[in-house]
Amino acid sequence: MIKKSLILFVIILMSISCHQNEVYFQYNKIPNGGWNKDSLLNYDIHITDNAISYNFYIHVRHHGNYPYQNIWLFLQQMNPDSAITKDTIEAYLADQYGKWLGSGAGNLKEMPIIYKKQVQFPDTGVYRFKIRQGMRDSLLQGINDVGIRIEKAD
Repeated sequence: MIKKSLILFVIILMSISCHQNEVYFQYNKIPNGGWNKDSLLNYDIHITDNAISYNFYIHVRHHGNYPYQNIWLFLQQMNPDSAITKDTIEAYLADQYGKWLGSGAGNLKEMPIIYKKQVQFPDTGVYRFKIRQGMRDSLLQGINDVGIRIEKAD
């Protein structure tokens, strides 16, 4: 009984400590019909401390019917001073044998993708991010949600 209580306490403590560094975590749902190549996912992230470093992740949730091994994403960042930067990201969702990477149960898998580590934002304020799928399909099937997570770096 004591051993089970101790294990439960450690799990709860680890769960709480993991979220203390989290600054932002938001998913955008993809419509059931698919992700249109012109559809933008928008994220507004308020950065209050530009003196510390952050880790920046993109999370992709996909179904088992996703037809590809990888995904290309186009990311646009607008800083509080309206300066815009763009980037292209390729992420692998499956290995060379077709086994899904990431975690999840059943048909839904989640893949956290490290985008940048130890990044410092130049200013405080609202940073606007837009993500668009960069695959050749006009309507990309099999993607369920796409999210951004920003956490304080250790």
